Formats: sequence, structure tokens, C-alpha cells
Amino acid sequence: MIASILWFQETLTLGEGQSLNLADIWVAGGWMMWPLGAALAIGVLIILWKLVDLQLKASKNKKVLRDADEMIAGGNLGAALDLCNESGAPAATVLQAGLSRHEEGTERATQAIENAGAIQVAGLEKGLVWLATLSNVAPLLGFLGTVIGMIMAFQAIEIAGEVEATLVAGGIKVALITTATGLTIAIPINIFHNYFVTMIDRLVIEMEESAQRLIDALHEREAHQAAG
Repeated sequence: MIASILWFQETLTLGEGQSLNLADIWVAGGWMMWPLGAALAIGVLIILWKLVDLQLKASKNKKVLRDADEMIAGGNLGAALDLCNESGAPAATVLQAGLSRHEEGTERATQAIENAGAIQVAGLEKGLVWLATLSNVAPLLGFLGTVIGMIMAFQAIEIAGEVEATLVAGGIKVALITTATGLTIAIPINIFHNYFVTMIDRLVIEMEESAQRLIDALHEREAHQAAG
């Protein structure tokens, strides 16, 4: 995201190799740059948080699923339950819900897994609604700045009673800078939002596959008990 803003700065040339730096862009954009700056700051913080959070949870999930699947395949449900109790991974919580109810029957275990899974998915998606909101609001703030800039340009013409480039240049600059800033903020935020959605979908699929293996193991266990 920061790279896109620096690219935006480099594209604003004033002829003869001159360019606007970020401070100049901020001043030229007017007061609308403040809400745009707030959207950028919030977006960066959420993106950094989700990057760290999802990477940690993905790493924990991979480890606990590998070990738990081996224990469940071997019929060692007690050891698998102890492992899940000790782990803080989302997948461990889902499996723990089913393992703790396995004596009550497969149907109760399945229901517990579904309930725990819904809660964990909601936890994984925490913060994404803010990114989606920012990716929609940032361009709208930019377009609002465009309208304000054009109002300023026409107001300057009305006061002067004549049309001159120097009169409308300030308003048009505000209009263009705020629009470009809003899009520059929204595009990378939207990219990261989609990346996180894809990452969460992958984690959910892994948890569902492991949960299904647990349910199959419980079905097989019940079948053996019934046959015995």
C-alpha cells in the first residue's frame, strides 16, 4: 500500500522534471485529505494485524491437524482430545468440540463441530468487514473531494466574474488529487481483503476436511461397537 502511494507521488509531475512530494499533495488536497489519511491509517493497521494473525493461526492449524489426524486415524481419541485442549489453534477448538462429545454419539459430535466451526470462522473473518468498508468508502471520499474542488472552482469564477485558468486551477487540483488519493488507498486495501478471504477459505477447507475425518472415524467406531 505504501508503495502505491509513493508511485502516486512520482506520477504527479509539474513539468520540467518537477514533482509534488507527499507534503505538497496533502496540502493541495485540502481538508478532505484528513478523512482519507484516517482511512489509510486504519487500513494499514488492520492489514498488518490480519497478516500476522492469519499466518500464526495457519501455522498452528497445520501442526495440530497433522498430529490430531494421526491420533484419530489410530483410534487414540483421548490423546487427540488432550492435544486439542492444549492447542489454541482454531482447528483444535473445532476438533475438541467433537472429541469431547464423541461418547454421546456421532450426531451430537457433528452438531458440536458445526457450532464450534461457525464460531471459529467468524473469528477468522474478524476485521474483514472494516477492510471492505474502507475499500468502498475511500473512493467515495475522493469523489466527494472532487465535487468540493469543482464547487471551489466555480465559486472562484463567480466571484471574479470571468473565466481564467489561474482561478479554477486550485479547485481542479483539489478535485483530481482527492480522487486519485481515494483510488490509491482503495485499490491495495481491496487486494488485501481478497487475499485474506482466500486465505480464510483455505483454512476453513482444511478444518472441514479434518472434521469430516473425525466424523468418519466416529461412525466407524459406532459401527464396531454395534457389531460387538
